Amino acid sequence: VAVRRLITEAGGGLVAETDAGAIRAKNVVVATGPYQRAVVPAAAAGLDGVRQLHARDYRNPASLPAGGVLVVGSGASGCQIAEDLLRAGRRVWLSVGSHRRAPRRYRGFDFQHWEAVLGEWDRPVAQRPAGEPPPLLTGVGGGRDMDIRELAEMGATLAGRLSDAGGGVARFEPDLAQTLARGDAFYDRYLAAIDAYAQAQGLDLPPPDPTPRRPDSPPGPTELDLAAAGVAGVIWAKGYGLDLGWIEIEGALSAEGGPIHRDGVGAVVGLYFLGLPWLSKRKSTLLSGVGEDAQRLAAHIAAR
Repeated sequence: VAVRRLITEAGGGLVAETDAGAIRAKNVVVATGPYQRAVVPAAAAGLDGVRQLHARDYRNPASLPAGGVLVVGSGASGCQIAEDLLRAGRRVWLSVGSHRRAPRRYRGFDFQHWEAVLGEWDRPVAQRPAGEPPPLLTGVGGGRDMDIRELAEMGATLAGRLSDAGGGVARFEPDLAQTLARGDAFYDRYLAAIDAYAQAQGLDLPPPDPTPRRPDSPPGPTELDLAAAGVAGVIWAKGYGLDLGWIEIEGALSAEGGPIHRDGVGAVVGLYFLGLPWLSKRKSTLLSGVGEDAQRLAAHIAAR
């Protein structure tokens, strides 16, 4: 059944109002995931006159009319879409924001393996790095690293972070070089951590990969007139946000609309959350980690 809203009942207890009627419960676990709302910035209103899609609605280059494409966002989705468009012969502009370069495979093992043995998946929420974006990886072709510079070598024009837009003109921050350097720095630190772990454990592994070539990138445009450049489409690859507005319980949500909880146990008695990023650990949103949180919340509910 579809839940329309969640409220409290006079005298205690929780009530879910659904299409099939009211469901009353002493405990409710909200496990709807973190991807309800596609994020499209306010700047989109200044780029009218072209086809605009969120990354979730992109299927292939035919999703957009003929012409150039501006891709805003340089996470995994944005970079994979930019690559797909380039391989189809499209002219692409890529607005580059914060990204975390990581090796798909290194010294014989996949990124997921190294995250596990380095203890990253079990990093608790108290040790969450501030403002850290997801890793920039791809599963295309069996899985490989992604480097934004390679997209430039394929023909993409790189620009800095989108600052605003108006009258069909997109404006970018002059921060491209610094943003690329931060992505490189994470990549280098991560490989150094793997090498140090392998040495400390005395592991017999293939030798480290050679340092990748990193040609200097041009500073990138600070403005892009979409009509003059022949841009016919914009892809917004800015991720997703929570939409928990259907929870109409005082004290359950923060002023920003996020859940108030400690390791999934809500501030409202009987209300729980599961499957959210960094619920208790880095892996809380993954299949490899959600089970631990579920067991812990089940025990908490049983103890009540």
